Amino acid sequence: MAPVSLKNNSYYMPKSSLFNSFSRILKKAELPSLPIHSTRHTHAVLQLEAGASMKYIQERLGHGSMQITADVYSHISKKIEHDTMGKFEEHMKNVLE
Repeated sequence: MAPVSLKNNSYYMPKSSLFNSFSRILKKAELPSLPIHSTRHTHAVLQLEAGASMKYIQERLGHGSMQITADVYSHISKKIEHDTMGKFEEHMKNVLE
């Protein structure tokens, strides 16, 4: 269960409540059904695309090592691939001049 704070009182929200709420939000927004864990993956990829370091993301996600984070997330984004190739091409232009 995930802790939820309401002013100074704390209580635990059952996982099923969180999952059901997420499902209702997706349905209301006319989006396809997704596992709630997909929001974690989206967040990590958006952080990478924004330029966050792998170490920062590793700590944010609570992974035991940066290798785990890199294995799971570094290959996902087409934007990262495109940006990296652009940087490489620019570097090679400067090397060849």
